[in-house]
Amino acid sequence: MRRSLPSVLGHLGLGLLLAAAMTSPARGVDEPPNILVFVADDAGWSDFGAYGNRAVRTPSLDALAASGVVFDNAFLTTASCSPSRISILSGRYPHATGAEDLHSPLPEGVELLPSLLGREGYFTGHMRKTHYGPAGERQFDWFSEETWEGLPGFLDEAGERPFFLWVGFRDPHRPYSAGAIDSPHDPAEVFVPPYLVDDAATREDLALYYDEIARMDLRVGRMLAELDRRALRESTLVVFLSDNGAPFPRAKATAYDAGIRTPLIISWPGVAPAGVRYAGLASMIDLAPTLLEAAAAETPASFHGSSFAAALTDQTVPGREYVFAERNWHNCDEHIRTVRGARYKLIRNAYTELPLCTPADASRSASWYSLTARREAGTLTPGQARLFEAPRPVVEVYDLEADPHELVNLAGRPEVERIARQLSRVLDAWIEETEDFPASHRRRADNTDRVTGVKFSQKVPPLEP
Repeated sequence: MRRSLPSVLGHLGLGLLLAAAMTSPARGVDEPPNILVFVADDAGWSDFGAYGNRAVRTPSLDALAASGVVFDNAFLTTASCSPSRISILSGRYPHATGAEDLHSPLPEGVELLPSLLGREGYFTGHMRKTHYGPAGERQFDWFSEETWEGLPGFLDEAGERPFFLWVGFRDPHRPYSAGAIDSPHDPAEVFVPPYLVDDAATREDLALYYDEIARMDLRVGRMLAELDRRALRESTLVVFLSDNGAPFPRAKATAYDAGIRTPLIISWPGVAPAGVRYAGLASMIDLAPTLLEAAAAETPASFHGSSFAAALTDQTVPGREYVFAERNWHNCDEHIRTVRGARYKLIRNAYTELPLCTPADASRSASWYSLTARREAGTLTPGQARLFEAPRPVVEVYDLEADPHELVNLAGRPEVERIARQLSRVLDAWIEETEDFPASHRRRADNTDRVTGVKFSQKVPPLEP
């Protein structure tokens, strides 16, 4: 049921609404905004100019950041492609969607954001990568395999209706090859995180990854230019985020910040101020409710998330006290659950007799081969060696202020005993509240060797009884 926009945003103040009316001539203040969501495929949160990376070239996204709100502490519910996308669109944690594993399609009967917006009069579309299966794809009105080339056709078909467009880029997903952009990045200038080996092969791998981020940025710029050409930019709420972290060892498909932390930029001309940053914790479980509130629509009771729209206009609004994430099957089976506060994080592992599973694409990369070569030579740093650790600890605790790359596990140390107990209680309460399944409930066979990266099969193994 549609509510008037002033009632939805009433807590934001009359002054804001007047400002919106004066600065957004393309749509009236009573009309919902167009919504355009850009989703990177495997992009690390810090690998953009707006997040402090001075080596990677992202002028379009840097300009988008300058026009809106940059979220410095935004987190995904999982660091795995399809479960993350389905979680964002459904407003549910992955274990509650029926599609918690990589490549598992959305079951029938789970309603996604485009269906909800469609009932509010939106024309909905998606481009390029979907990864939610037929039951999800059918909830959109329109689809194209193109990106910026297909935008004019979508806008023409939308006509005077408000639109929702989900753009699923395939950059910077592996595999990589030279020639993605005309002026490649210099390997000498890339940032090498301490859990990777700083050698020529890893630097070249990272430079190719930067090239694909730059190619994606170019396409973002072209699409925003088309909105400008049609005088639609001022009436469009634009979101940029990633589905999970970078496709490198100890990032994508992990519970570490390199996997679950995401860039999040939201530009809403006339409503959200330009060039500001929000420091509070934000979870992508809350993105769909936020967009529904912007569209003056109700959030279903089935959603786990709630709107953070207030943070778009008032950057002093408190964020979440905790964010939660999980890792399930992604080439190998895992049952990892994590809770993160502003400073401390607790990770709980099952299947600890085995080393952490690195995704198949990352475990066939130059960065991975550098790690395995150092492992054979016995020259890994302690932080790098943890990637191959078996058995693994059941519990990991990190002080993210002192150890942002999560290399030193503090679990069991007296100085974090009280904090660890508190985080464990919070995680238990979340598991109960969201009806998460225990590790004993199911087990799926690995289809990739956890150390060599060799695939046993291209098929997704069935669940074991």
